[in-house]
Amino acid sequence: MEHFRNRRNFLKFLAASPLFASLPARAWQTHTLDEVLATPKDALDVMDFEAAARKALPPAHWGYMATGVDDNLTRDANHEAYKHIQLRPRKLVDVSKIDTRVELFGTTYESPIFLCPVGAQGMFHADGELGVARAAQAKKALQILSTVTTHSVEDVIKARGGPVWYQLYAVSNWAHTEKVVKRAEDAGCPVVAWTIDLLAGRNTETASRFRRIDTRQCADCHGEPFGSVSTRPMFDKLDMQGVVMNSPTFTWEYVDRLKKATRMKVVLKGIETREDARLCVEHGVDGILVSNHGGRATETYRGTIECLPEVVEAVGGRIPVMVDGGIRRGTDAYKALALGARAVGIGRPYIWGLSAFGQPGVEKVIDILRAEFALTMKQCGARSIAEISRSTVLVRDANS
Repeated sequence: MEHFRNRRNFLKFLAASPLFASLPARAWQTHTLDEVLATPKDALDVMDFEAAARKALPPAHWGYMATGVDDNLTRDANHEAYKHIQLRPRKLVDVSKIDTRVELFGTTYESPIFLCPVGAQGMFHADGELGVARAAQAKKALQILSTVTTHSVEDVIKARGGPVWYQLYAVSNWAHTEKVVKRAEDAGCPVVAWTIDLLAGRNTETASRFRRIDTRQCADCHGEPFGSVSTRPMFDKLDMQGVVMNSPTFTWEYVDRLKKATRMKVVLKGIETREDARLCVEHGVDGILVSNHGGRATETYRGTIECLPEVVEAVGGRIPVMVDGGIRRGTDAYKALALGARAVGIGRPYIWGLSAFGQPGVEKVIDILRAEFALTMKQCGARSIAEISRSTVLVRDANS
């Protein structure tokens, strides 16, 4: 047993052995062979950043990021569902030059992979949303800013050197909601993405469990991430006494109100069914983001990629449909576009990069996913986003 003095050598031996072939899917993780990343340039895929982020963060902050709802099954389903979509590569296509650019509401971005809104990014790195904004600027990527941002929309746009989209959590005082929307519009945001998947409440057990083992007082260093909305910069100078976010009283009437309250394009984030997709079109919504909040809203057991086709079909090309949730590879992004998405959002992967390394970590996550996506386009014979074809993927039954 001299050759197996340490775990690393044993795992390397196992990889080459017949036993490896008998292991169940994903039982083997190549990441276990490596130490935690010391620098972002050493990362081979975005999952390399997960362990580095967990090492860098205190328990409550890690739990806030890692949590789904209930048993986290929808969180996990978001990625697992991509395994049931197979690629059908095309051969002998000249793919020496490809174009990964995508247009959204009149603006062209270098890639269809964008940065989803994630709240309170100051709990992950001192630079928070400003570091993400600088990374987005460097990579010419779309960034969507959370309502519960650590930094104001004005400061983030300054760091970005250009506009960001604004994600909206409407509050129970609609006049306050309109003031926040007007502030985002005046700052230069071209799009407001109203998140509607938390109106019924949620049960984030994992976050609560990690918080129990964290003995620190978060408010002592950067403000309470789970506290009142009144502490957030986007609610400065507003009387938030008795005001709550995500009121269960909101209906489609409020979509009409929001449309009248702003010149920004209105996207609804959290649509998962064809019925609601049709209502979006009826109420003049400008775009849809198929999302289940990273599995943090309702324990549906459905990955967002499984919801995407029915939403795309219901919309019928009248407005753009985007999707987030579970994107961990460039192949995932390609599959989503092949099934009708105009663009795909990432959340946890870039926050892992931010947590471990700040702006350089975010940039490396973007670089990795873009490189994988471009390679997949070439392998499937797509020279532009418009050429990404439904015929290059095969969706198989999850039970097969």
